[in-house]
Amino acid sequence: MSEPALQSKDGVRDVGVQEAEAPRKEANIPPKEQCVEMYRWMVKIRAFDQRCVRLQRQGRIGTYAPLEGQEAAQVGSAFALAPRDMMFPTYRDHGAMAVHGVPLERILLYWNGRVEGTDYPQDVQVFPPAVPIGTQIPHAVGYAMARQYRGDTGIALGYFGDGATSEGDFHEGLNFAAVFRAPVVLFCQNNQYAISVPFSRQTATQTVAEKAAAYGIEGIRVDGNDLLAVYAATRHAVEKARRGEGPTLIEAYTYRFHSHTTADDHTRYRAAEEVELWKSRDPIRRFRAFLEARRWWDDQSERALADEVEERIEQAVQTMEQWEAVNPADMFNHCFADLPEALREQEEELSEVLRGGDRS
Repeated sequence: MSEPALQSKDGVRDVGVQEAEAPRKEANIPPKEQCVEMYRWMVKIRAFDQRCVRLQRQGRIGTYAPLEGQEAAQVGSAFALAPRDMMFPTYRDHGAMAVHGVPLERILLYWNGRVEGTDYPQDVQVFPPAVPIGTQIPHAVGYAMARQYRGDTGIALGYFGDGATSEGDFHEGLNFAAVFRAPVVLFCQNNQYAISVPFSRQTATQTVAEKAAAYGIEGIRVDGNDLLAVYAATRHAVEKARRGEGPTLIEAYTYRFHSHTTADDHTRYRAAEEVELWKSRDPIRRFRAFLEARRWWDDQSERALADEVEERIEQAVQTMEQWEAVNPADMFNHCFADLPEALREQEEELSEVLRGGDRS
């Protein structure tokens, strides 16, 4: 595990990347209770993720985006937020969403194609996941600017992947954030592939974090598989934003263990040796070793957690499946105050088909 103190190099701060096994300073380690809670969340998120893949294969939810391998990036960053801070996730950030308060049942409903899957408890500050690549970045910046205008201390954190850095939304969002010193943290989980496109085909730069220099803001590159390094980097950025000192671009260098989605086959574009190398850097195994070395965790605790997590996930699955079947006509709702004529005709045609009519 790396030293979470922030070191500057060529204008980009590296946190836990260059010396991944350096000893930590005890003063920089969160209290035992928080460390254990963060570990419990990583285990819960992985078990939930694996269950979702099985549910999709069984036809019980729709196409699903696995996050296994990115648990440290999501848990570490989400723990740095206050409950009042707003999170802007992508379709792969349900781990961070759960940490910030979204019930597992709602996440399952989302992947089951239900609009209720984005109906969160009123006090949960999470924006619905963005499927279009990069669109949530300007949303996060705009929201942060609104909080700034109102004079409150809430900030925004926007997640995105390395592929989003090829979108105009990324550049426009960073430029606005920098010019207006928006209280926002822009958090890139660089898992090195935009579906099948490797990072080297996205950009000629060596890192995402160095792009911050073009906008006059701070860039931090962190070992995304090091939970405490991610937490330290994000907490630094969050506190800076809350003080009114502007935005930060964080690049969490990580890896997804499996395919982009359950509709993808990663073995067609990634070598098995590469995948196995990254699995040897498993963030959960790394942090468990960290806890056990301090006698904060043991096999008995692990078994009890596994039983607790299995029960909680099964409860969420049962709750999701108690809902009525999805109405396909819901796709026409919530987009327009007044449905355009072309879509109205399509809605009527679909309704007739669902009633058993024949429009051929």
